[in-house]
Amino acid sequence: MIGTNLKLDVAMGVTIPARHARGRAARIGPALDTILAGHCYAPALEHLLAEALVLTALLGSLLKDPAGQLTIQAQTEHGVVDLLVCDYKGGELRGYIRHDPDRLAEAGPHPTLFSLFGKGYLAITFDQPATDERYQGIVPLEGDGLGEAAQSYFSQSEQIPSIVRLAARKDDKGWVAGGLMFQHLPEGEEGRERLHARLDHPEWPHVAILAGSIKDDELVDRDLPIDDLIWRLFHEEDEVRTLDPVALSKGCRCSPDYIASVIARFPVDERAQMVGEDGMIRVDCEFCATSFPIPAPTD
Repeated sequence: MIGTNLKLDVAMGVTIPARHARGRAARIGPALDTILAGHCYAPALEHLLAEALVLTALLGSLLKDPAGQLTIQAQTEHGVVDLLVCDYKGGELRGYIRHDPDRLAEAGPHPTLFSLFGKGYLAITFDQPATDERYQGIVPLEGDGLGEAAQSYFSQSEQIPSIVRLAARKDDKGWVAGGLMFQHLPEGEEGRERLHARLDHPEWPHVAILAGSIKDDELVDRDLPIDDLIWRLFHEEDEVRTLDPVALSKGCRCSPDYIASVIARFPVDERAQMVGEDGMIRVDCEFCATSFPIPAPTD
């Protein structure tokens, strides 16, 4: 339960009925520090992963299926970062970055999105077990940051006018990252006309201007509750509905028992090739930076 703490490690949904818009705000602090602590990344990569994780929280908290999972994956060519993966399930976040340390050092302390990723793409995958549905959208990694790439995703893959703002910083208390996302309601929702049949969305520019006025300092303000942040932006609207908040935490689904069950599915000869000199099969989880020594199955 979140109780009255709406400042850190929380996501909250909001709808503005008269504007046919919905949105999400999220901020992560202690959970972000816990995730980053296991990786020892350079500051530029910590900043990148922080923004990617808060974007994951924004998108993942849209899932209606409690068992649903949201995965963001950035794959690149000729960039410092080879692979970035984050996912969300039931309020739990995890993520990691695979990169070239030498090339990162050459890129300087404040590398651009292009220098980090080169030519790459962003894949966003929604898995909803309750309906046995899986959907993936892919867009080029372009723009000044992950927020712009996410906007392109909704514009190109979903054809939904959207605005996404992300920010992250490290202060004397550790890392904090915040994000805001607003969208015009998709086609077919609440009696809306099909968007592809409309060339204008008269309510949307107003929402986009207000949401776009958010400042980075507000997104990462540890003392500013999420609901107050939303109120600052939209207090002049006739009605703003906030949804139940979602608690965010660091979570990884790896465990010795789960890994042992996966290993047991391999043929006996393949399992034998996995065994090290100490008689154990060692499996590394890149998400939580933990190595699991698993006794080799005897059957």
